[in-house]
Amino acid sequence: MDRRRFIVGSALAGSAASGLAAPALAQSRGRVSWRCASGFPASLETVHGAALVLAEAVGAATDGRFEITVLDEDAAVAAGDGALDAVQSGSVEMLHTAPHYFAGRDPAFAFGSGLPFGLNQRLTDAWLHEGGGLDLMNTFFAGHNVVGLPAGNTGAQMGGWFNKEINSLDDLAGVRFRIGGFGSRIISEIGVVPHALEPGNIVAALEAQEIDAAEFAGPADDIALGLHRAARYLYYPGWWEGGIALMAMINRDSWGALTPEYQAILRNAAALANMRTMARYDILNPAAMQELETVGTIVRPYSNDIMDACFAASEQVYRDISDENETFATMLDSYMAYRRTGYAWLRRADYAYDTFLMILERGGRL
Repeated sequence: MDRRRFIVGSALAGSAASGLAAPALAQSRGRVSWRCASGFPASLETVHGAALVLAEAVGAATDGRFEITVLDEDAAVAAGDGALDAVQSGSVEMLHTAPHYFAGRDPAFAFGSGLPFGLNQRLTDAWLHEGGGLDLMNTFFAGHNVVGLPAGNTGAQMGGWFNKEINSLDDLAGVRFRIGGFGSRIISEIGVVPHALEPGNIVAALEAQEIDAAEFAGPADDIALGLHRAARYLYYPGWWEGGIALMAMINRDSWGALTPEYQAILRNAAALANMRTMARYDILNPAAMQELETVGTIVRPYSNDIMDACFAASEQVYRDISDENETFATMLDSYMAYRRTGYAWLRRADYAYDTFLMILERGGRL
């Protein structure tokens, strides 16, 4: 089954499940045309493609009467604060991105993606959709004139590319590290010097020795950017991005102008993009990791002293921010309460099951 037929079938099935015939619905509503900016270059086909999945599902469910045009990153606005300005002002109706990119404006934006040492992909979805997280986010987003819908997740990311071995915490001192999102604030606490660079500029900066190390996402996206050609060592895990949610951030006036039916269709399309993005990464990343190892990339885990130091730094940063940001503190209480209970459950369920199978895989028995 090809991609478009799957999207169309899923969207129409969602309409049928609600008791509404999709063609009749489309005929009864007017035409809507939106522009969607993307925080990701089109070369990153999975993360950029999540917005395309959403747009195609909306078009299919409305017989083309609700059209969303996804703009390439360089054809719209920069992936930084300018993207948020654009959707707030309504110059574009929607932005697909990781909200933690805007944590410099307010740390509470980070909860729209996930915190360092926070929830994995599964628990992130649970907190947002069933644990009250999305309600908290949209209460916060209202003050920024946007509405948020989860529309993708990267899963746990890798921990960065280096041209030297990182065996202990001391080896990170003074390292100039390209890192995005909220993790830059944490990693600076252990002596790393964070640098903000757009994805397309990372390889050139590594080759020119303007930075010493860089992270972006997982193996598939990193290969697409060419990071494996600019650095030899790949470390894991990306503790600052254990299950990063992507969101459709929508101008509130544009959202309010939609009929309830179109709002429901957009929610369903975002949910489809959310599911398809993680599924796509789980297909691409295992093969990409094998490719990296074949071409000589040295893949290693961070040492325990690095992980422990970074965890302690994150906890202190969260306390410091909570002391001066009531919204952040409220979200943190909810998020961390679920982190405790969620991982207590996974330890007895998925972790035990997965660990057994991973031991078999390492021993060559799978």
